[in-house]
Amino acid sequence: MSTSVTYNVPSISCGHCVHTIQSELSEIQGVVRVVASRESKEVKVEFGPPATEAAIVARLTEINYPPA
Repeated sequence: MSTSVTYNVPSISCGHCVHTIQSELSEIQGVVRVVASRESKEVKVEFGPPATEAAIVARLTEINYPPA
């Protein structure tokens, strides 16, 4: 069973940001899909165990894209 969460990430400003977020979050075990949007400044993440929301937020914060 997977969970889908959307985060508001105001610091997304370019295609490089989108690429960085998608590649970094995809490395977390259990993350199925990551869609980052520069236009909406949102990151949608679909994940299942062992990934957790806390781990996703921690990684976003670690790479300087903290959710609002």
